[in-house]
Amino acid sequence: MKTIRVVAAIICDDMKNPSQIFATARGYGEFKGQWEFPGGKIEEGELPEEALRREIREELDTDIEVGELVHTIEYDYPSFHLSMDCFLAKVKTGRLTLKEAQAARWLTKSELYDVQWLPADLSLIEMLERRMR
Repeated sequence: MKTIRVVAAIICDDMKNPSQIFATARGYGEFKGQWEFPGGKIEEGELPEEALRREIREELDTDIEVGELVHTIEYDYPSFHLSMDCFLAKVKTGRLTLKEAQAARWLTKSELYDVQWLPADLSLIEMLERRMR
């Protein structure tokens, strides 16, 4: 099975003590309309943190500060294996302008399950729930 390596940004209001996280709904493809943490593929020769900054600039027209690696998700979809490094992040400059996603929301701890998460991203929600205030 083919492995796809990606990065995801858990953009939050405060990396030490988050009360809100930013999520987007996919605007294309097989999983259109399902929710995820923004990010994308790591290109040849890129460090994960570099890939994440590039992807967020491309997808959201925003520069982020990349924080700690929270978790690496390993998940088998029917046609590929996903390996996703998930980093805390916060906005440095920009306005989180949607270029590819069809919707976005800031979610509080009590709202984390109000959206339909992609299966791989769902595995991260319990971890984030414990970290959020």
